[in-house]
Amino acid sequence: MKIDVYALPNSVQEKELKERIAVVVDVLRASSTIITALHNGCREVIPLIDIEEAINLSKNYEKGTFLLGGERNAQKIEGFDLSNSPYEYTRDVVEGRTVLITTTNGTRAIRKANEAKEVIIGGFLNAAAVARYIGQKEENVAFICAGTDGKFSLDDILAVGAMIDALQNTGKPLDMDDLGLVCLQMYSIHKQDLKEILKHTYHYKNLVKAGFEADVDYCIQLNLLPTIPVYREGVIRVLNIV
Repeated sequence: MKIDVYALPNSVQEKELKERIAVVVDVLRASSTIITALHNGCREVIPLIDIEEAINLSKNYEKGTFLLGGERNAQKIEGFDLSNSPYEYTRDVVEGRTVLITTTNGTRAIRKANEAKEVIIGGFLNAAAVARYIGQKEENVAFICAGTDGKFSLDDILAVGAMIDALQNTGKPLDMDDLGLVCLQMYSIHKQDLKEILKHTYHYKNLVKAGFEADVDYCIQLNLLPTIPVYREGVIRVLNIV
């Protein structure tokens, strides 16, 4: 299995994805929120790039069947139902509903992966589940990190490392690019205390400053949920493994 890791969505050439599984990672916080929402019974999540796009699409849904969620610069968007905090996407709020979500980094990364053979959403929360799934496939894999405001983000790299580590433990022979090796090495060094290394990072410090330290603590929990979101034809749903 060949593994390539892209530190930013802009590094990806769509044509490179056509015969690969793409795993999109935005640990803090979009991918973690999407995993949580679907685990809690959300019908589907639709990732959108612009606020206006989300508002316009919401007009196609009946009242009570959808929720508008997302953030700009870590803050809830004015007029939206939910922010990008996974703690808001509880079962009593999201069950049976469609979530239209737009975030600064994560939803753009998901849309960027559109040309891949299959697109799934990964993070610390479902690292083992993602590794089991792609370990069963005879496909090459591209991990696409969302980054933060167009810059490399260590939290995503560590989460990719967690998934590669879990893949390695399945005994699958892996052919990693250089960034994949870095992800695995960084995770191996810091897996006993992820918060200790993350607290020095730009993204972590911004979220804590904005009052979201509890979100960070939640998002870096390893293998908390078995749910694997899959993105197909513009919609994210729970992957049903036969």
